[in-house]
Amino acid sequence: MTKIDIIPASLTSASSSLLGPECAGRLIVLIPDMGSDYIPAIGKIWELAVAQQASVLLLSLYKDSRQELGLRRGLVTMCAMLQDGRVPAEVSTEMGTNWVDLVNRNYQTGDLIVCFAEQRAGLLHKPLSQILQSNLNIPIYIISGRHLPKPKSKLLSQTMAWAGFLGIMIGFFVLQINIVQVSKGGLQSILLILSIIPEFWLIWVLNSWLQ
Repeated sequence: MTKIDIIPASLTSASSSLLGPECAGRLIVLIPDMGSDYIPAIGKIWELAVAQQASVLLLSLYKDSRQELGLRRGLVTMCAMLQDGRVPAEVSTEMGTNWVDLVNRNYQTGDLIVCFAEQRAGLLHKPLSQILQSNLNIPIYIISGRHLPKPKSKLLSQTMAWAGFLGIMIGFFVLQINIVQVSKGGLQSILLILSIIPEFWLIWVLNSWLQ
């Protein structure tokens, strides 16, 4: 079974020597998404790369082409923060959801896989480090420092939702009153039905946006 070492809050010469010179190749850092703050982890990755005299490959998966541009932009920004005369860095993205296959395709002898303690994958949302450990016989290093964005205030979300719903309902109520005043018979019924369709559509869109 592959030993998993956990990087403490700040790297020291003792913790970096724990890996040994045989791990000096590439640091393949698995980045799950751009919805988190990775800045606290940049310094840890850089110090580990310098200690191991290794280059850095930021590796990530995206589910569809709409996510790819934003993901690559974020990775390139991280790459620029890492690069200097001692730490060359590059990025790579692939479409898919299987991290084990992704690591298998990119891993070379001497590489060290770096993943975040908070990173989970699979239907059961198990820690990615455990999934990789169970399927691959390669060195894995775990770091912490991926900060999830703070959730929006529940009260604020509810207030926005009710304000939006009331605004939509009042607006269409006024529209429907005008329809009743200026039309009669079958035309009136048709116009009222047509006004209800966008009303419910807007409510659905607002509800989806606030979830």
